[in-house]
Amino acid sequence: MMLSGVENVVRRSAKRVSLYRFHHDHGMQARRILERLESRYGKADPNNLRLADAYARDVFGDPVYAPWLRVYTAFCGTFKEGWIPDNYYGIVVVPHLKGWYGKISSLKPISRLIFDGDELPDLAYFANGLFFTDKSVVVPERDLKDVVFEHTERVAFKLDGSGQGNGVYFFDRAHFDPAVIRSLGNGVIQTFIDQHSLFTAFASKPVATLRFTTVVDDAGRISVRACYLRLGRAEDTHVLANREICVSVNLETGELCDLGYMSDWGAVDAHPDSGVHFAGVKIPCFDKCMATVLRLHRKIPFARCIGWDLTVDANDQVKLMEWNGKHNDVKFSEATQGPCFADLNWERLRAEPDLGRLPPV
Repeated sequence: MMLSGVENVVRRSAKRVSLYRFHHDHGMQARRILERLESRYGKADPNNLRLADAYARDVFGDPVYAPWLRVYTAFCGTFKEGWIPDNYYGIVVVPHLKGWYGKISSLKPISRLIFDGDELPDLAYFANGLFFTDKSVVVPERDLKDVVFEHTERVAFKLDGSGQGNGVYFFDRAHFDPAVIRSLGNGVIQTFIDQHSLFTAFASKPVATLRFTTVVDDAGRISVRACYLRLGRAEDTHVLANREICVSVNLETGELCDLGYMSDWGAVDAHPDSGVHFAGVKIPCFDKCMATVLRLHRKIPFARCIGWDLTVDANDQVKLMEWNGKHNDVKFSEATQGPCFADLNWERLRAEPDLGRLPPV
C-alpha cells in the first residue's frame, strides 16, 4: 500500500510538472505574439485586456488561459466572449472530446482503414518491419519500387506523428531506397500531388493546403467551423509551420480574405514571393472540399474536433494530405474567424481534478 501511495504521488507530481511546462510554453508563445502585434499596430486597449484576464479567471477558472485571449483581443481590437484559449483547448477540450480516439491520426497506415474513396494519395506504408500497399497487401522489399512508382514519378514519405512540416521526405524513382525508409521509421508513402493552377500561382513548389476544422456537437451533428489556406514560401519543398502564410477562407463563399498572415502574425495582402494578391481569389472546388471533410468526419465521429489538411489537384480532385485528431491548431481560426465554438459549451469542461490549481506562468 505504501509503495502504491508513493507511486501515485510521483505520478501526480510528474503530471503537474508536465502541465506547468505546457502552460508556460503557451504563455511564452502568446506573449511573444502579443509583443509583435503591439509593436506593429500599437498598444492594445487596456480595458479590453482586462476583460480577457477576467474571462480567463471567471469562465475558464485560471489566469493561465489569459495569454491567448489577450492575443485574440489585440488582434481583433476588441474582446469577444466565446473565444477558446489554445492551451485550454489542448489540455481540457482535447482529452474530454477526443482522448485516444484522436491520437490514432498520428498513425498514418490507419487512415486507409478508416476512410474510403479516392481522396487519400496513399500508395504504400511501412510499419513494424513490413511494407504493404494501401489495400493492406504485404509487398516484398524488392518489389516496392515498382509498386510505388507504377503511376507516379515522385513521392512523399511522411513519418507517423509528423506535423508542422517536419518528418516529410521526397523521393523520385532514381533515388528511392526501401532501406532509407526503414531507417526513418513507420509512415506513409504518398504520390506527389500536382496542385491546382490557382495554388501554383502563389508558390509553385510547396503544395498549398486548406486547413478545415470540423466538430461534432452533443447531438451528433457535424459542422465546419473554420477554414484557412496555408501557403509555403517559393524556395520550400513543402509548407513549413515556421514559414507559412495563412489566409482565412470565407465559409459561405469560398473566397480568401483580403489579408494573410505570416508566422509572426504580421499582415500581408499578397504572397511575399510571387506578389499574387489574396483579395477576390476563390478556392477551386470549395463546395466539394466542404462535403469531403463532412463525409470523412462521419467515419470517426468519436474524435469530436478534427483538423483536415486538403488540397485540390490539377484535375479538380480533392486530396486529403493528412488529418489531425489531437491538438489541432485553433488559435489562428479563433483570432481571425472566431469565436468558432461558442455554442458548444466547451468552457464548462474542466481539467483533471487531482491536478489542482496551477501556479501562475
